[in-house]
Amino acid sequence: MDLFSHTWTALRTTVADLKDKDFERPSGCTGWLVRDLVCHLIIDAQDVLITLVTPTEAEPTVDATTYWHVTNSPPTGEDPLDALTVRLAAAYEDMALLKFHLDDVGSAAGRAARLAAPTARVSTQDQVLTDGDYLTAYVLEWTLHHLDLVAHLPGLPGPPAEGLAHSRAALERIAGGAFPASFGDGDALLVGTGRREPTEGERAELGSSAAELPLVLG
Repeated sequence: MDLFSHTWTALRTTVADLKDKDFERPSGCTGWLVRDLVCHLIIDAQDVLITLVTPTEAEPTVDATTYWHVTNSPPTGEDPLDALTVRLAAAYEDMALLKFHLDDVGSAAGRAARLAAPTARVSTQDQVLTDGDYLTAYVLEWTLHHLDLVAHLPGLPGPPAEGLAHSRAALERIAGGAFPASFGDGDALLVGTGRREPTEGERAELGSSAAELPLVLG
């Protein structure tokens, strides 16, 4: 629960420090500019708020690991929802308004997370899981999108080290195996999720597991 707040606050703080010109730079998400990614974060924050106020007495069907749908097909940016996000982002002619909207909704999501009971159950996407598992799953979401945010903005701070380490471990559980110890946490996440191609040396270290990548999470 604390790591959710820590990684979410770090991500929103980095967005708050963006200059207007930064929003027109590419992000690490295929087909999205930084402004599109920030708009997606607003939608994510809304999803957190909706889910945390959708309690259920049903037994959990997934946990923080099995919550994720995994494919091996990288996004193209042409998915209808992705395209809608781009159109929504373009409607924000003033980037200060985009920042304000993320801060407003994002702060509310952060407060809701702090008030959540770890063992309470919520329903989302026809799945049931505890609040604790749901918020734990989102640590991976925030960390990956923080990497996406700064992919072409090297002067900005990346995700917290704790979030990177946690997210690497989470991705390894999803993958069913560990990445080579020589991989830094950020590199393991970028290569593992297809955000960049492995170098020849990395591919050699991955061995046969390279054929199973990328792990595209949805």
